[in-house]
Amino acid sequence: MKQITFFPTVAPKQGSGPKVVCFAASPQQVAEIARVERIGRSSEGKLTGFQRPQIAAHIREIRDYLSQDDAMLPNAIVLAFSKGAAISKSGKLTIDVSKGPPGWVVDGQQRLMASLGVETRKFQLLVSAFICPDMEELNRQFILINNTRPLAKPLIYELLPNVKRLPERLSDRTGAAVLTEALNYTASSSLHGLIHQQTNPEGLVKDTLIQKVLMNSLQQGALRGLDGRDALLKRGFQTVSEFFWAVRQVFAKDWDDHTAKTSRLLHGAGLVALGYVMDELSVRDGAKSRQDFIKGLKPLVGHTHWTSGKWDFGAEKRLWNSIQNTKSDYRVLSHHLVRLVRRGGRR
Repeated sequence: MKQITFFPTVAPKQGSGPKVVCFAASPQQVAEIARVERIGRSSEGKLTGFQRPQIAAHIREIRDYLSQDDAMLPNAIVLAFSKGAAISKSGKLTIDVSKGPPGWVVDGQQRLMASLGVETRKFQLLVSAFICPDMEELNRQFILINNTRPLAKPLIYELLPNVKRLPERLSDRTGAAVLTEALNYTASSSLHGLIHQQTNPEGLVKDTLIQKVLMNSLQQGALRGLDGRDALLKRGFQTVSEFFWAVRQVFAKDWDDHTAKTSRLLHGAGLVALGYVMDELSVRDGAKSRQDFIKGLKPLVGHTHWTSGKWDFGAEKRLWNSIQNTKSDYRVLSHHLVRLVRRGGRR
């Protein structure tokens, strides 16, 4: 068994959560005990890793600075372990590296990569590590640590489905994140592979927009009252997927081969407005199947201008591509579409 030991260390007394230990280590030692795992997806669509892509320009800037004789890095590299690390009563940290690095770099990946490229002199990093009982707790701590820093929100949101016991402001979004993941990575979904995420950069529709649609529905629409992961992944998934299958069929010429720039159907305002239409048809008419939603969408045919022409909002007319991602345009377009659907339903 190959082990690396760090002593002396500082193990501050904190809460009842993961144990924290601080020590000094060379960049090479850090790379030997912890790895940077980029966020990605397996062939089955399962989420792996949690780190954003490295930024080459930022790394070069740090490396240039560290090459100077008076360079210093007061901010700690944060590591996390769920196994392979133990702290003795005397404060000695022992890490088993016989099967490779057992830890993960939670914060400071750019600094670590930069320092590894400095070979002119010895340089030690301040390291702060915490030991978690399992991977769920490790992911939870990663989100809590990085949520107060300038980390891409879409990356945080993509990790949410696998984590519990988060602050209320993040937990409120968890249901939408769970459903977004299912819609993007389930082969039978109408949105399969179409949602742009950190692990699916080729997607056409931004995940934050889909989540906005889902959060609106969870709060006051078709998905309201769906408690628990199972209900979301069964009834919630079916409702949303069937609705967008109907949208893709009814507005095929405005969907196929288009992007958000060429069609407001794939644009934030269009998606949010259609979300309210989905809620209207589901709550008012009990629409569940694709055919139910196709029938409900019929009153919109001939009155939409997703890719050309002018929207007629009564008090004003707007060019199709003048609709923007603003609250006012969300409201105008949503009211217009829902009004048309209700009028068609009465007829």
